[in-house]
Amino acid sequence: MASIFDILAEQRILDALRSGDFDNLPGAGRPLVFDDELFVSPEQRMVNHILRNAGFTPPEIGLRKEIAALRAEIEALAESDARRRALRRRLAMLIIQLQEMSRG
Repeated sequence: MASIFDILAEQRILDALRSGDFDNLPGAGRPLVFDDELFVSPEQRMVNHILRNAGFTPPEIGLRKEIAALRAEIEALAESDARRRALRRRLAMLIIQLQEMSRG
């Protein structure tokens, strides 16, 4: 059952549509772009949006990027390179950290 506020809001939206208040808005006629967070609650989606706009990224994302960069660097090095062995140890440590984050 709709509350009085829902009914009033719907009525005002319909009045604005009829009077043309929504005509010529930026992005009119183009589809809405939604983030790929379909299974996240609307509240969490809003929090994620605010954090993204503020330039914040979760630690897991930083770790995943570092892991990807290390893997690419390791692939580019020769098998016998000492640096490759050090990078593989660092990679293993980062993967363990990521697994620990996902558990906790």
